[in-house]
Amino acid sequence: MTKHGTALPDDRPCDEALTRDGTEPAGTGAPVTLGPSRRRLVAAVVPGIGWDCFSDWLDLKHSGAAHVRHFGYDQITLKVGGLSSSAHNARQIRDALMPMALGSEAPRLVLIGYSKGAPDILEALVSYPEIRTRVAAIVSVAGAVGGSPLANDAEQSQLALLQHWPGARCPPGDGGAVESLRPGTRQAWLAQHPLPPGLPYYSLVTFPQPERISSVLKSSYRKLSRVDARNDSQVLFFDQVIPGSALMGYYLIPSNFAAVPAACRHTQCRER
Repeated sequence: MTKHGTALPDDRPCDEALTRDGTEPAGTGAPVTLGPSRRRLVAAVVPGIGWDCFSDWLDLKHSGAAHVRHFGYDQITLKVGGLSSSAHNARQIRDALMPMALGSEAPRLVLIGYSKGAPDILEALVSYPEIRTRVAAIVSVAGAVGGSPLANDAEQSQLALLQHWPGARCPPGDGGAVESLRPGTRQAWLAQHPLPPGLPYYSLVTFPQPERISSVLKSSYRKLSRVDARNDSQVLFFDQVIPGSALMGYYLIPSNFAAVPAACRHTQCRER
């Protein structure tokens, strides 16, 4: 969406990638530095539910990670249990971050949580304060921060069928993934666990236009639309926002097969 991305296959102008919702203040017009990263920030991505079950099948080219490295950044994916609870995955995040040799500079890790990856990150920050000095920022991307109503109708046994996906390498873990995504679970957790102060939190909300919803995800989109049409077929727009975070924008990203519920098509779980 800037001069940095014109060579990428999915580059789109801002007016096609972003939208406004309601009354928003005008942009400041302040310049944005597009040169090489001075802090050499590292984006540590925590993926959504079931990711380790079908990531090999997707055969991603990781063009985004290669692209940002040209500008002095780095991107890694943290391995978490695709079928496990947020509490289980929080420990995995902690264990992945602590051994990292990041030098004595300012915090360099930008934790990016996609879907269930967002609550996994938030639980790690609350439960393991030793990781906070390593973190420069936290970003929710279509994060299931407040859970998803779809989880209320799903069972872990349905999700577990992803272990039979071609090439799947996902252990059963603690079997708590679906429970972690139920709105009652997430909202109770947020009420009982104030997020650590002093860290910058950001939220990027996604709700694509209906015509850009994958046919595989149409049914879950329609189901959530009974509550609010502003959803990405998995999470309502307001459940994607970290409390007290800075809203980065509303992204018109089209839903795609990488969003896990697509993999649940054959199990009828339809949940991220």
